[in-house]
Formats: sequence, C-alpha cells, structure tokens
Amino acid sequence: MEFTIQNTSSKARAGILKTAHGEIKTPIFMPVGTLGAVKGVGFDALRNDIQAQIILGNTYHLYLRPGAEILRKAGGLHGFNGWDRPILTDSGGYQVYSLSNIRKITDEGVEFRSHIDGSKHFFSPENVMDMQRIIGADIMMAFDECTPYPAEYDYAKKSMELTHRWLKRCYDHFQKTEPLYGYEQGLFPIVQGSVYKDLRKQSAEYISSFESPGYAIGGLSVGEPVEQMYEMTEMVCDILPKDKPRYLMGVGTPANIIRGIGHGIDMFDCVMPTRNGRNAMLFTRNGIMNIRNKKWENDFSPIDENSPLPLDQQTTKAYLRHLFVAGEMLGPIIGSIHNLAFYLRLVAEAREAVLAGDYETWAKEAEASCSQRL
Repeated sequence: MEFTIQNTSSKARAGILKTAHGEIKTPIFMPVGTLGAVKGVGFDALRNDIQAQIILGNTYHLYLRPGAEILRKAGGLHGFNGWDRPILTDSGGYQVYSLSNIRKITDEGVEFRSHIDGSKHFFSPENVMDMQRIIGADIMMAFDECTPYPAEYDYAKKSMELTHRWLKRCYDHFQKTEPLYGYEQGLFPIVQGSVYKDLRKQSAEYISSFESPGYAIGGLSVGEPVEQMYEMTEMVCDILPKDKPRYLMGVGTPANIIRGIGHGIDMFDCVMPTRNGRNAMLFTRNGIMNIRNKKWENDFSPIDENSPLPLDQQTTKAYLRHLFVAGEMLGPIIGSIHNLAFYLRLVAEAREAVLAGDYETWAKEAEASCSQRL
C-alpha cells in the first residue's frame, strides 16, 4: 500500500492511495456498507453514478451475519458481494460502544450480546484482526474503545490507554498473520483522547510510533461541539506522519468535510448521506433541501440543476416529493444515490482546488453554499 501526495494547498492535500483493489484519489468520501451493502444502492450505481472508489464494511455486523465461515468460503467480502474496488472495515469498536447496555469492557476485550438474538460473544484485539483477515478488507482498523462524549478526564485517559494497549496487541497479531486471499492488507491505528488536548497529543504521538500505511482519528462527531471537533482534528493532523493518509472516522456534514480537508484529512465516511437521503433530506451545492416540504409540490424543475447525474436531471422535485409522500421505495433510493453522488463530487471538487493551489478560496465559497437551507 503506497500513498503519494500530489499537491498541497495550505494544510489541504491531494494524493493517491494505491491498494490491491485499485487506486483511491484523495481526499475521498467512503460510502458506508455496514453489512457489505450500501443501503438501497446497487453496485452499478455506486461505480457509475456515484463513482465510489472505496466502500466500508463493519466487522461487528459481518461477524454476526453472514459470519466468518461463509465469508471465508466466498473468498472474503469481495468474493461474497462482488465489489471489485477497495474495502475498508471498521473494527467494531464503535458498534460495541453503541451497545453500552449489553456489553462489558475489560483489558482482555469486550464481552457483548448480539443485538439480533441476545447471544453472548467476545471481541479481543486478536480475534478482531483474524475476522478482518477473513473479511479481506484492503484497510483494517485497529480495535479501540470509542470514548463517549461527555467523558470525565480520568475516564477519557483510561479509555485512551486501553485503546493503546489494544493497538499493541492488534499490531503484534497483525504482524504474525498473513492475508488469506493473496493480496496485501493494511492496518490503521486510531487516535483517541476525547476533547482533551493533552490526551489527543499523547495518543497521536503514540500511534505514530507504529509503522502503518495510514492513521485514523476516532471518537469525534459523537456529540461534542463542532468547533472542538475541528480543534482536535487540526491539532492531531499536525502531529501524525505527513506522508501517510489520515482518516477522520464517522464525519460528517458537507461543511465538516470541507473543514476537515482544510486541516489535512484525506479520508472520510459517514452514514449521513444515505440516512438523510432515505428521510427526504437532500444535499446540493445550493444548500440543503427537505423534499417533503409542500413548497416543492408544483416544482417541476430537476432536483439539482447543477448536477451532471442523469438521475438528478431526469427527476423533478415534484415527482420526488410525491414518491416520499406516497411511501414509494424509489424515493429513498433516489435520495440516497443523489446524496452519495453529491458527496463524491464535493470531495472531487476539493481535490481539484488543492491541485490548483487555491483550496481556501474554494472552501470558503463551498461551505457557505452547501450549508444554507432551501
């Protein structure tokens, strides 16, 4: 796995990350395919309309179903679902964090109950690495504890230290094991530390001591004020290795992404474009639109006049509103495809601005236009 920075504009970067399943042009947004599928969106649409270069799968969910045995027989997730481009897998740390009522964290790992049938399971740094080997993700994430917000300083410190101990075990086990399907996989460590500057600095310095093809920032966008998220992101980016990609996990709105790129982030993921798309909220270059609003009932203009996507040009606002009001499943599908295509165009525009050396000018205009309500 190889990362090449092609140009910088202030702290923003444009690069290429080479993986076994293809090149990723950064900055990049990665659609979330928790169960090996992006909700309501087929792979043809992901490849051609959305132009996704990489998607996510989730270790926790894929472990529970279809399970390790089926995935291994299929030759990993690529063989199972037919996606031939890169895949990144979350370690399951965030899902375990969200199961706070049905899990127990110890130094050894996490004991938890399945959200499906209540059955008891155990994740350790080692078996999470084994599961991601079986999934066959191009990029594997270290097992971490996602610190909740708000968190007292002492809790955040102990949580970060646990993440660091787990990282060492992940890294050692990763080094001892081989890929199962004949291609290279990379392991990304994760920075934690909540919103405490000294903890974030300590964590960023610690994970930077591990030779890895990339590094991630976790535990943000979990309820903290957005300005604190920006502050933590910028500070951590200034510490992480300059020649490796940086991944801000679970972020976010178009404005969050524009700011994150400006701080030096290269990779993003979030359920927001698909979740909001399923709920009639569309992102456009002119602002955010709730297509259920009655104001669109007689508007026969395209849902996004500025979009090159045929679906956006062929579908009117009035028709899409009708689909949502009528409960027709096509509405959420169109909303999801539209939003994902918008996110991918946004990061592509950002990339062009970095290559042109004028990111800050572009970002100021783009953030203002994307954030207004229509």
